[in-house]
Amino acid sequence: MAIDYTDAQLQSLMDAIYQRYSYDFRDYSAPSQRRRLNHALDRLHCASLDELRQRVLKDAGAFGQLLQMLTVPVTQMFRDPEFFLALREQVVPVLRTYPSPKIWVAGCCTGEEALSLAIILHEEGMLERSLIYATDINPLVLDKARLGVYPLLNMEQYGANYTAAGGLGSLEEYYTVEHATARFDARLLDRINFADHSLATDSVFAETQLVCCRNVLIYFNKTLQDRALGLFHESLCHRGFLGLGSKESTNFSAFASEFEQQPGPEKLYRKRSALSAQRSETRPKPRQSEQQN
Repeated sequence: MAIDYTDAQLQSLMDAIYQRYSYDFRDYSAPSQRRRLNHALDRLHCASLDELRQRVLKDAGAFGQLLQMLTVPVTQMFRDPEFFLALREQVVPVLRTYPSPKIWVAGCCTGEEALSLAIILHEEGMLERSLIYATDINPLVLDKARLGVYPLLNMEQYGANYTAAGGLGSLEEYYTVEHATARFDARLLDRINFADHSLATDSVFAETQLVCCRNVLIYFNKTLQDRALGLFHESLCHRGFLGLGSKESTNFSAFASEFEQQPGPEKLYRKRSALSAQRSETRPKPRQSEQQN
């Protein structure tokens, strides 16, 4: 049963977490926070949000449990295969022109998306000269990501995704079976740098040609979405690419004029040049009647 609490109590908890542990959830989407906190109250057997606040401040172990619930890991290899097919067809030919392409996977969770990109780069003959930065705020999922070991029962779905995403072989070529798990090849993991990074508090750490941050912005409020998009814009090189989730967009953000969507339905954007961004800002906006037509 959901426990009632005020917005002020929720904000007090997030402020306390930030002050005590330096994890900043203050600008995460309130509806998403409430769903996850209701689950946490039940799992941690707390009768109120104030009780949960006192518990996590006194017990780092309890905060570690809460952190897993505030950052629910949901991911797949080649999730939304059409996106990865568009990436292979539209972005890889441009990445190929760089001597050492660099990719940032923000909110990498347990690493499946970073591995998917590594496989594409391998099949396109680019892996050995490429580097993937995969970042997340959750240390436990980063530890799992570094291992590259996943339940074997997931491989049927991952393999189907891989094929639909334009895979050139079989996903089985990239892992070995160990009991009930699939261990992915070290040749893939060696080109991925897994690291702790917060889109809420940290700054840009490298210039990249592609940023993938899919199904992360939906958990942020507008303030934090704009901050994250600002980091991506700063990180991307001239005319670099940005990949977002199917329900995410740069539209109506502070950086709407800084990105142009690529052809097709996928949320794949390209950083505008300074001149084209300036022209976009000065272009007359359609009247309301035109927008409705």
